[in-house]
Amino acid sequence: MGDLPRVRVTPPSRSFQHCGVDYAGPVRVRTSPGRGIASRKAYIALFICMASKAIHLELVSDYSTEAFISAFARFCARRGLPETMYSDNGTNFVGADREMSKAYRAAIRDPNFLNSTTSDGIAWHFIPPSAPHFGGLWEAGVRSVKIHLSRVLGDRTLTFEELYTLICRIEACLNSRPLAPLSDSLDDYECLTPGHFLIGSAINVNPEPSLLDLNENRLSRWQLVRQTTERFWRL
Repeated sequence: MGDLPRVRVTPPSRSFQHCGVDYAGPVRVRTSPGRGIASRKAYIALFICMASKAIHLELVSDYSTEAFISAFARFCARRGLPETMYSDNGTNFVGADREMSKAYRAAIRDPNFLNSTTSDGIAWHFIPPSAPHFGGLWEAGVRSVKIHLSRVLGDRTLTFEELYTLICRIEACLNSRPLAPLSDSLDDYECLTPGHFLIGSAINVNPEPSLLDLNENRLSRWQLVRQTTERFWRL
């Protein structure tokens, strides 16, 4: 077995300084709740930190370069600008690299932004074609999201807003998975999670009563999202 890449074993200064990206899906979404509303395909963009294995999920409306660039802009607005990106050779990622390189070259020619943008270039690395094992880190994340999401959703079709809320809750679940114990004490049950690298502690949400024992026909739309999140956590 070959050595791990340097970005996997070198502690970065922050999370998502070096990250990989891949798509999961498609999933069916509707524009609004109610009967007779047509559904369409949407995708989930998964960003994963190469060092801490923290995950960031974005809901993408279609499989185009423009939609991915918008998702990437939302990711950078909340997680910071990465130094290096890793992905497969999908056409949307290749196109995004071309568009961002063009925008970057245009920006650094502007004297007003020259000093502030010269260090903001993103090095995009593509794994070899037909070699998904090179991207095993994000492939494992995609599997965790896609398989469990299909189990808990079933044949339900959520709206874009409901599904976006659901994947944010799923992101919190995945960033709460244990990585290692924090101490050698047998009485200490707290473990190190990817959330510790993001906010400095475990990711905790406000406590809510369980909805697992209630029938779906008694739930509102938002209670259904909460119940689906609970099922995902149990898996």
